[in-house]
Amino acid sequence: MAYHREQDGEADVTVPETGRLRSRLSRFEDMFPGFRAEIVEGNIVLGPLRPFHNRTIMKVWAQLEPQLGAEWSIMSDVAVPFSEDFEFCPDLAVIPAKEEARNLTSYPADLVELAIEVVSPSSVRNDYEVKHRQYAARGIPNYLIIDPNKGELVTCWNPGPTGYRGRDTFPYAGIVTVKTSIGTLTVDTSALPVDPGA
Repeated sequence: MAYHREQDGEADVTVPETGRLRSRLSRFEDMFPGFRAEIVEGNIVLGPLRPFHNRTIMKVWAQLEPQLGAEWSIMSDVAVPFSEDFEFCPDLAVIPAKEEARNLTSYPADLVELAIEVVSPSSVRNDYEVKHRQYAARGIPNYLIIDPNKGELVTCWNPGPTGYRGRDTFPYAGIVTVKTSIGTLTVDTSALPVDPGA
């Protein structure tokens, strides 16, 4: 098994039999505490966890949860397999409440109505490019990219085979209204942290 750590703090592990990767994800997270494991383009990618990243997730979750109807729930960092080469753990994902109540270790991508990723320095390409394409190709209706490095929120909608055809970018400056397939939601971006070192 090959393992290397890239300069940007992201680690890639290439395993010849990608079908066995899913069963190894939790093991890699145990071996490398402070990292989140995903399968991206057939490789295990370990993304470092940072306080601003986690604080952003918690603040957005706290804002969105009261706005959802009883039929919807939010989950965080739970595996969503797409194919042998892609398995993501969205920072936040909205799925039917009855499915979330099953308390599984993974959920089909078809259940996700809204995916949210918080960008860290090592996840820029994955969040803006790879997941933009993969989430859209699987028909996830809405995708939000929240970027503490730039102080921006990007809303993506109208999924197509190569990415989302609709996209707007908002600076952290107040309330952003997002029309989604599960209703109109708001995010107060002024409450979100901006990384001073970015």
